[in-house]
Amino acid sequence: MASASGNTVPAIARLVQGDEDAVREVIHRFNEMGLACLDPRWAGGRPRRISEDDEAFIVATARTRPQALGQPFTRWSLRKLADYLAHNHGPRRVLVGRERLREFLHRHDITFQRTKTWKETNDPNAEAKLARIEAVTTAFPDRVFAFDEFGPLTIRPHAGASWTRAGHPDRLPGNYHKLHGVRQFHACYSVGDDTLWGVVRRRKSAANTLAALKSIRAARPDGAPVYVILDNLSAHRGVKIRQWAARNRVELCFTPTYSSWANPIEAHFGPLRMFVVAGSNHPNHPAATQALHNYLRWRNANARHPDVLAAQRRERARIRSERQRRWGQTPAKAAA
Repeated sequence: MASASGNTVPAIARLVQGDEDAVREVIHRFNEMGLACLDPRWAGGRPRRISEDDEAFIVATARTRPQALGQPFTRWSLRKLADYLAHNHGPRRVLVGRERLREFLHRHDITFQRTKTWKETNDPNAEAKLARIEAVTTAFPDRVFAFDEFGPLTIRPHAGASWTRAGHPDRLPGNYHKLHGVRQFHACYSVGDDTLWGVVRRRKSAANTLAALKSIRAARPDGAPVYVILDNLSAHRGVKIRQWAARNRVELCFTPTYSSWANPIEAHFGPLRMFVVAGSNHPNHPAATQALHNYLRWRNANARHPDVLAAQRRERARIRSERQRRWGQTPAKAAA
């Protein structure tokens, strides 16, 4: 049905033909509406069958776990969702096709995504530890370091990606006999200098941790305090390590339990996985270690390379998404 102003167009047509009633009608509508009377505002097509309330119901249902609505499955498909909307026993039923349903979900930025999990920290001093990490990285970035192990490193073909002709991907041989054991890359990162270095060891141990901490202390030989962020693995907090740290003015800033995302070195392990491990097929650990150190030399000389920064951002987003919160941020602020 046409709007009130829609009748103006036929009136104008009669006006051209010299109809006096049409003249009065046009003048009357112009006095009421101004130039808006010339907009026909045709309302062609069938009436809308799905109201805004129906659309809101569709979106709310799509974001609800099916089992919470009494359905015997853990996720919706478009077919299952459309069937539930049409035949549910609730107060509202909506008949909608799958393609139209897809359009509604796209309009509200609802996409099909993998579920993620995390472990909530049970550390009673979690907030204090996170606040201390944020304080030192803000106040003394040139004297803050991070330490962690990257691994386990295994000798086997690692799936990756490369530029090849369509339909002809690079192939790696299968490896069913892993005879070389595993290694751990004891990595040290300078927040202020944005440099990454480390040593590949056979295992995690207090002795290897202490050696890494000594290399960090040597990076600032002026004797002023340095701050090392690391997780609370037992190999990181032995008596000898704590005594050495106290004597050498090294403050150990431990991350809370199940909160490795608070360690800034974690973001730099993403590029290592992408550019060193993925797509590799080293014959032995010495060859793999050589490739790793070759990359570290290139990385430290090109720390601001766009590819390195992009890989760091992706890894940082992946890690931070585990908790959706910043260092030292309280749960109340995170939920805001």
